[in-house]
Parts: sequence; C-alpha cells; structure tokens
Amino acid sequence: MKTSFTKIILSTALLMSTSLFASEVEVKITNLTKGVYFTPLLVSAHNEGAKLFVSGEAASSALQKMAEGGDIADLAADLTTAGATNIENPAGALLAPGMNTTAMLSIDDTLGNDYLSIVAMMLPTNDGFIALNSVKIPSEAGTYVYKLNAYDAGTEANDEIINGAGAPNTAGIPAAPDGNGGTGASGLTSIAEGFVHIHRGNVGDFSSTAGISDLNAQTHRFLNPVASVTIVVK
Repeated sequence: MKTSFTKIILSTALLMSTSLFASEVEVKITNLTKGVYFTPLLVSAHNEGAKLFVSGEAASSALQKMAEGGDIADLAADLTTAGATNIENPAGALLAPGMNTTAMLSIDDTLGNDYLSIVAMMLPTNDGFIALNSVKIPSEAGTYVYKLNAYDAGTEANDEIINGAGAPNTAGIPAAPDGNGGTGASGLTSIAEGFVHIHRGNVGDFSSTAGISDLNAQTHRFLNPVASVTIVVK
C-alpha cells in the first residue's frame, strides 16, 4: 500500500510539473494582400539565440533559398539543429490572398523554446518574403495579434520578370499563381541590394506582353503589413 501511494504521489507531481512547463499555443496566419500568395510556411518555436535574419545584414544561404524559390528545408534543418520545434506547410499548399491557416505548437519552457518565428516567400516577387523574426511568445494565457511586414532578402535584383526561375543566384520570378502575370518585360533593375531590408513593394505595369514588368500593377502591388498573426496561448 505504501509503495502504491508513493507511485500516486510521484505521478501527480509529474503531471503538475508538466502543466507548469508546457503550454499549447495556437498560431493563425492570415494573408492580407490582394494578389500575392505565400509559399509553404515555416512556423518555429525556438530559443532566444535562433534568428532567421538580421535586418541590414546579408541573408544566409538558407534564407536566400527560401526567399527566391520558397524552399524552407534548409531553414527548418538549421532550426531543428538548434533544438526548435517546427511545423512546415500548415496550409498544405500556397496561402492565397485573404486566406488563413493555423498551426498548433506545444511549448516546453524547460527547453527554452519560447520564441516564435514564421517565414514564407511571397509570389510573385523576386526575393520577397513575410517574416515574424524571433518574437517572445507571451507567457500569460490570452490572444495576441501581430502584423507582419514584407522583407526583401537582397540576394536578387527585383527585375519583376516571370521566367520560372527559383534557384538561388538565378534571376527571375518562378510564377504568378493568380494567372495575371505578363511576358516580355524589359526588367526594372539588375542590381541586388546585398542585405535584408523592408520590401519596397512590387511596381508592375499594365502591359501583359511588354513594358518594364511582368507583374500586374493592379493586382500584384502591396503595402505593409502583408500578413497578420494571431497567437492564442492556452
């Protein structure tokens, strides 16, 4: 009887300890743009030292791969190596304008994974992306809303030419998912900035077969913020 009673006490203590150090966090991401899509999202709970990028500094190769082609594999691998808990592609596809998706994260305070990052490429752009970059997850239960800006990785010139490109160091935009992309553009610029910064927005034009841009000035232009993130801490 004494042994059983001891086991019950230990089990209860373990459950109490788990409830003290673990929490469920709901993360809802909404696309606020009119005609820009988000490629598969990466949602990550990690420690304070892990960051996707530093504004004003050169992008990592992993960030470049995501920003130019939507490939989140290297960023996810880097965060996993750092002990992060990741959810990849919660929407199961591109996140269309006006749509949202939700990811559930289990946060274990004992691991120090109480910072949140979210990232995805924006299509159609050359190297534009949305980001929530290492934000402290609130410790008190409640609902918290963040608005996200568009960033430019600075790794590729914003020529606004749609040519199916998506590999690092290959100029051009992979696609315009809404089907409003043009062809035959001469291009806006051939110079990459070389550092991560707030995106200036797409310029576009109104020609579908010529002009300076293959992007549609009516549907593909955007202003910040481009996304909304709602965090529910339970």
